[in-house]
Amino acid sequence: MLEKIIRVNALYDFYQPLLTPRQQEYLDLYYLNDFSLGEIAERCHVSRQAVYDNLKRAESALEAFEEKLGLFRKYQARLELISELRLQAGKLSGETRLEFDSVLDKLENLD
Repeated sequence: MLEKIIRVNALYDFYQPLLTPRQQEYLDLYYLNDFSLGEIAERCHVSRQAVYDNLKRAESALEAFEEKLGLFRKYQARLELISELRLQAGKLSGETRLEFDSVLDKLENLD
């Protein structure tokens, strides 16, 4: 369950603007604010089933976006490559290493 929560949150970070406002609201409340289905239903004046269905549709949409666009997968691959480069940079010394580390920091912090 924890893996699912982490994955949904990561996908949400990448694809939030592509979701409907209602899907964004439900995902925010459920995954980021730890509201229960019942609490969301009460707050939004809908049934618990409507919240559940909307969450499932939103999760499916996130997975579909990832399948088509692959932003999260590419992000993870980029982080792995940066990690490998940092290991290799450890073999360098002096000014060259500092310059290399600086470039890796910039690469790592790209949005």
